Amino acid sequence: MKLTKTTFFLGIALFIIVLGVLRFKPWNNLTSMATKDVIHQGPNGLAHHELAIGFLPVTCHLTCPVTDFASKTTHSNTNFDSRLFTDFPTVASALEAKQIQATFMIAPLAMKLREQGVPVKICYLGHRDGSEIIVGKNSSIRSLADLKGKKLALPSLFSNQNFVIHKLMQDYGMKPNDITFVILPPPDMPTSLASGAIDAYFVGEPFCAKAELDGYGRVLYYARDIWPNFISCVLVVHEDLIKSNPEVVRDLVRGIAQSGLWAETHRAEAAKLVAPYYRQNEKVLNYVLTSNPERVKYVNLSATDEDFQQIEDMGLKLGYLKKRTPMSELLDRSFEPKDLTPAAITTAEITDHNKHNR
Repeated sequence: MKLTKTTFFLGIALFIIVLGVLRFKPWNNLTSMATKDVIHQGPNGLAHHELAIGFLPVTCHLTCPVTDFASKTTHSNTNFDSRLFTDFPTVASALEAKQIQATFMIAPLAMKLREQGVPVKICYLGHRDGSEIIVGKNSSIRSLADLKGKKLALPSLFSNQNFVIHKLMQDYGMKPNDITFVILPPPDMPTSLASGAIDAYFVGEPFCAKAELDGYGRVLYYARDIWPNFISCVLVVHEDLIKSNPEVVRDLVRGIAQSGLWAETHRAEAAKLVAPYYRQNEKVLNYVLTSNPERVKYVNLSATDEDFQQIEDMGLKLGYLKKRTPMSELLDRSFEPKDLTPAAITTAEITDHNKHNR
């Protein structure tokens, strides 16, 4: 009799579990489960797919939330949910664990993941330029040589900012240990500079502009003046997604390209659109995007062997990369669209979106 009761209750428990699985269908909702705080739910009801895309609140990643917005206000085949992260190690871990299958991340980190056997491909760029070295407004630092013995924050040792600063140090004849490097999440850099915890930082916007507008920071160097057509971040896609659903990847790359074209010529509107996604002051984003178009650019986003050979050479020289990766293994340009038009986004849609995210 005891065995019969045990079997009966086990059967009931199993039945409840099966009902729950059938009710919520987790196999159809893996992306949504991985997406935190979906900012925008637009009217597009014709999309057959949904995909979460990782990004940090830096203007190097601006085309990610713009693509999110555009995919939900047009008749695209895929709705893209931009998922906000605050640091690159967490992004890398999420991609490696396949909690997300596509993300923006710093280019050298993507190269390091590939070197370590993580099956990812760089499919597109996120931007050109868009990073600065910031020092205290009233500090005596006027050149890189003045940073000797000082603390400078970077977003990651595997950031192109780290590679560029070491290139500049070599140009100045400085030794690798002449500057103390500190790794900080980008959102923490302005406050760390203001408090005196660091003497400088090198990162993507808008965290440089924030220090300028708040009155305690100034630009020491623009990345573009050290490394022309500077690339910090790239669109990285897991090979499993490329193999299982190439059309979604094609939608994504096209969306990023179209978003870049739109943002390049609608800079004030882009600042207004992404402010809720970034959870940042629109004024700061507007300053970055409109004060000087050369500050960050969203055109010429095709990934070339030459761009990445420069980065790889520097990574190998510094010892952060251990071996060469064939560009055919690192890059997948097959999804790059041939003909492009800007994303179809209207000011009225942005205004309505922002009303619902105040």
